[in-house]
Amino acid sequence: MLRINEIQLDLGQTKEELMKAAGEIIGVDPKDFISFEVARESIDSRKKNSIKMVYSVDAELSDGEEEIAARFSSNKVSLREKYKYIMPPVKRTSSSRPVIVGFGPAGMLCGLILAKAGLRPIILERGNDVDKRTKDVNTFWTKRHLNENSNVQFGEGGAGTFSDGKLTTGIKDSRCREVLNQLYIHGAPEDILYSARPHIGTDKLCGVVKNIREDIISMGGEVRFGCRLTDIIVANNFIHGYTYEDAEGRIADEETDCIILCIGHSARDTVKMLYEKGIKMQQKAFSVGTRIEHPQELINKAQYGSMWNDKRLGAADYKLSNHPLHGRGGYTFCMCPGGTVVAASSEEGGMVVNGMSEYARDGENANSAILVGIEPEYFEDEHPLSGIEFQRKIEKAGFLFGGSDYTAPAQLVGDFLRDMPSKKPGAVRPTCPTGVNFTDIRNVLPKYVTDTIKDAVIAFDKKLKGFALYDAVLTFPESRSSSPVRILRDEFFQTNVRGLYPCGEGAGYAGGIVSAAVDGIKCAEAVLNDET
Repeated sequence: MLRINEIQLDLGQTKEELMKAAGEIIGVDPKDFISFEVARESIDSRKKNSIKMVYSVDAELSDGEEEIAARFSSNKVSLREKYKYIMPPVKRTSSSRPVIVGFGPAGMLCGLILAKAGLRPIILERGNDVDKRTKDVNTFWTKRHLNENSNVQFGEGGAGTFSDGKLTTGIKDSRCREVLNQLYIHGAPEDILYSARPHIGTDKLCGVVKNIREDIISMGGEVRFGCRLTDIIVANNFIHGYTYEDAEGRIADEETDCIILCIGHSARDTVKMLYEKGIKMQQKAFSVGTRIEHPQELINKAQYGSMWNDKRLGAADYKLSNHPLHGRGGYTFCMCPGGTVVAASSEEGGMVVNGMSEYARDGENANSAILVGIEPEYFEDEHPLSGIEFQRKIEKAGFLFGGSDYTAPAQLVGDFLRDMPSKKPGAVRPTCPTGVNFTDIRNVLPKYVTDTIKDAVIAFDKKLKGFALYDAVLTFPESRSSSPVRILRDEFFQTNVRGLYPCGEGAGYAGGIVSAAVDGIKCAEAVLNDET
């Protein structure tokens, strides 16, 4: 199979025209292609009045592929094998069913692999199934009644279910393809397989996670909602079982020799329990900041120029960073075109915000996080859980300055740049469903963070015209971008207690849907390879 890169076409051209362009590059009639599929599709908007679609394609010929590839540089045309995920052999001999704690991206893909291998995993998820969870979240947003176990952070699908469903990742691992394949098989849009910036959207994610759950169950697995891990049973430095509390408050002990911790970045009580049981962990850098909202039309015009209203381009996005030579850097994260800012708290008395988009990305505003890295030397002490307390302190301040009722604190960008508290909204309507209370971001975030955000906003405005719009809205704090703790594991993916596998974002080994899901696959493979 040949990978042909850098094929440029005008907007709206057909697959037949793409095949013709690919054939012309390598000197082959498109009729000779045995198979042809798009490997990557992106937008080149550097020339605002002549925006192009750029493709990489995979084309298969009956013969002559090696000779054709030899005529080109490898970044233009190269030979490729069709990707296929190969399940490792099952070396595990134990009759004990492995237990997965958490049913976010890591837990879902770990569960799929273990179920396909015939190990009938038991999955504990402290939150509710996605339908009940959606009701819990809407109750919080409309009535401000927070369910601490079922919310934007906890429940079927993990924190990613109430997000943009963004599938971009910086990791280089062939398993990324298997993650996309499985999401597509279970109902995600086909374009995630080739889009340069794939996303599912919160509306479509709900159906995908249900389909994955049903698939796991059909293969003998079990998913228990409303079940929170409260203890692990350890003897002679090996896992022998676990304790959990169900939705009715009943406590139960069960035996197992294998627990995979796919707990997510907000399961603070679980991390505390593990630390008290002697599980080794360490501090980890993370980021805090704010959400910024602009009119989506402004972003479209800045990115697409005169073609800003062309429906074929969809809602424009951006990814920006600012790294001063002798200063702290800031960057945008999890940009949600046509999306909303959401209240994402999981603890009483703490305010957290995040961003969310549906698949169509057709909302009035665009939003993104502006984040600043926090290294462990900024924590109050050297305790492994000190970063959690750092987050919690910020979230409590956010709750207080929002009005102590889950209204989010907010500030106009223009006022922020002038070191003035905001009193009322401007032309940009805030989208946070629990409302906003205008104040000053400096009441909530440390000065070195707000100073860095200020420098970043000014720098970003030079890269994307209008970013420093006076009426753009900062809603804060965004404090859960990643875990401030890493649960240590060895080359066999196990902790200092054998049979315990830290996994995914909450354990400090991932940062997003795809990387967490990849780590879930890797931990499942480690279980299959363990001759226990």
